[in-house]
This record gives sequence, C-alpha cells and structure tokens, in this order.
Amino acid sequence: MFTAAKFIQQHDPAAPGIWEILLTYSGFHAVGFYRIAHYFWQHKHRLLAMLISHWGKKATGVEIHPAAVIGKNLFIDHGLGVVIGETAVIGNQVTILQNVTLGSRRAITGLRHPHIADNVFIGANAQILGAIKIGEYAKIGAGSVVLNNVPAHRTIVGNPGRLVD
Repeated sequence: MFTAAKFIQQHDPAAPGIWEILLTYSGFHAVGFYRIAHYFWQHKHRLLAMLISHWGKKATGVEIHPAAVIGKNLFIDHGLGVVIGETAVIGNQVTILQNVTLGSRRAITGLRHPHIADNVFIGANAQILGAIKIGEYAKIGAGSVVLNNVPAHRTIVGNPGRLVD
C-alpha cells in the first residue's frame, strides 16, 4: 500500500504527501477496492467480488471488473469515469488519467479487452478497445481512440489513433 502511494507521489507533482494520497486519492482507493474484489473473484466468491466492485465504483467513480489483472503501482489520476473491463490486463507502473476506457469492441466470450504493458501512460478520455496490446513505455494521447496494437516506446494520438513518432 505504501509502495503504491510513494509511486503516486513520485509521478504526481500535485501530490502533497503520502497521507493525503492514502486518505483522499480516489484512484488509489479504487485500486484498493479492486484488490479486495479480485481476491474474492479468484477464490470463486463471485457475488461478493461484484458487490465490492460495485461499492468501489459508487465510492470512487472508477469501475474495475474484479476479474481484470492489474500489476503493481497502477496510478489512476483524477479517476472519475475510468472503466477497466473484465479481461483487461494492466502491467506495472501504469498511469491512467480520467475518463479512460479499457473496453471491448464486441459482446463475445474470451479475451476482448486490452493488454497494457509496463510503464504505459494513458491520457484523459482515451478509449482503448478490443483485444489489443499496448507495448511498454507507450504513450496514448488524450482523446485517442485506439483499435490496433501499439508498439513499445511509441506515441499514439487522435481518432482513430495513429503513431506520431
């Protein structure tokens, strides 16, 4: 818990201190609700997991499905409106800004949500849709709609998302 708060403090110039993050950052709280819900999901207590996830959504404005897989130090900054789907996978040290969707493109079973590698930055209002992969250290610009894989160390902007570097 303190490791994640220290990561947030290092990556948010507005973060005043560890206690403010622990007590007031909705993205931090959303990940906490997710961790508890995910535990129960993995242990086949699906209804309890979904209830905890629902309470977390009501409390924070961030919706994370308890079956999603999230690595260490996810930083959801200004989290309101963030949605992370059931089969999404998020690596370590990822930053997500407000109103981001990691969603599916079709109502199918199986893998249908994005896989986000380590050290990715996702700007506000970005929509990353489908069973695609976002490579490590990639940057997704604000408002981008990403429907295809993004190579590592690249930047995507626009709708539809296009490489700019």
